[in-house]
Amino acid sequence: MSGIKVEHVSKHFGKKQVLRDVSLEIEPERIYALLGRNGVGKSTLLALINNRLIPNSGVISLDGENAFDNEQVQNRIYLMSDANYFPGDRRVEWVFKITGELFGGFDKHTAARMVQHFGVDTRAKVRSLSTGQKTIMKLICALAVPADYVLLDEPVLGLDAANREMFYDEILQEYGNRPRTFVIATHLIEEIAQMVDHVFVIGHGVVQVDADTEPLLNTARILTGSIQAVDAATQRLTVLKHKDMGNMRTVIAANVPADFAAPSDVEVSGVDLQTLFIALTGREGDQHE
Repeated sequence: MSGIKVEHVSKHFGKKQVLRDVSLEIEPERIYALLGRNGVGKSTLLALINNRLIPNSGVISLDGENAFDNEQVQNRIYLMSDANYFPGDRRVEWVFKITGELFGGFDKHTAARMVQHFGVDTRAKVRSLSTGQKTIMKLICALAVPADYVLLDEPVLGLDAANREMFYDEILQEYGNRPRTFVIATHLIEEIAQMVDHVFVIGHGVVQVDADTEPLLNTARILTGSIQAVDAATQRLTVLKHKDMGNMRTVIAANVPADFAAPSDVEVSGVDLQTLFIALTGREGDQHE
């Protein structure tokens, strides 16, 4: 199968094991969400795919070719992260120029449209940009290069709600104009839920979820009722999380059969991606990746 294949990849830093035997496939022309709590290895995985880090074991390939130290393969992959590799005394227009030279092309029409939409001063020096402005500069690069696989690691850092919405619109527009693969690692799950068609969830160094978004959500349910009634209704279900208030219990369950019929005293409703993610990964943490 064509696309990026991550096969049995592990990575540790000293004694800290970050990824353990991770395997997944990233197919052409799809939009993925890469989710996980802080510190689980999302950034590490993207850096491994982009050859910025070397795995301790395992293989990463693109269309059957090993991605390690392979310039031809890596020119098809672009990673946008919070790292800043551009000299502070250079201007934004220079960043666009050098990025195009490195990746063998730069869509000036896309860049010009985004420059206008976001109000970017291309004559400004990199060091003078705010965090949000640097993010916009990097996002323009990510969408303007001819890469087939665009990896976006927390791509809306420092952007306000209006600019975030404009950026998501830009992704969808570019995806429509020239289909390619986007992998979005973010904590703002509710903002991308409607645009991603496949979800990876990483936890404890392994892939916990690898599923298309629609069937994943269609087989998850929230059940609410008395503790006794809910427990009886969920005996054969996979319960991810429950919360009690007095004699009432709310449960989030996964892998609910299509023909599941709850008793009349149990209320059943759908679940959004953000809620399901929290249920799958436990309580939200405040560690650092």
